[in-house]
Amino acid sequence: MFINLKKLFRSFFRASLGLKQALADEQNFRLEVIFVIIVAFLAFYFKINPPNLLILILTGALLLILELLNSIIERFIDILKPRLHHYVGQIKDLMSAAVLIAGIAAFIVAVIIFYPYFLKNY
Repeated sequence: MFINLKKLFRSFFRASLGLKQALADEQNFRLEVIFVIIVAFLAFYFKINPPNLLILILTGALLLILELLNSIIERFIDILKPRLHHYVGQIKDLMSAAVLIAGIAAFIVAVIIFYPYFLKNY
């Protein structure tokens, strides 16, 4: 068979466990998910055009993906703690900076896209 459905469902189940873990353990991820949900609500409320909707989806997804990667790298580095290297803190700071930049960019994109809609409606 071309697609093993049992393996496919197992991989989706494992991915859902990862999301559940991130939501349970990562405060920043929860805040970013709330931000993405608010943006999604506003996008449907204002009936954002498809190109702008795509941009919003991609920036929100990028933000969440980078936050997950940040958490993954931090946990992986924490495994190495007994042999703590002076670069460990720098690596964590650099990953946090990447997430911060993505968050700022996502915010700016949302403001640029929603600004005309807020002007028109308020």
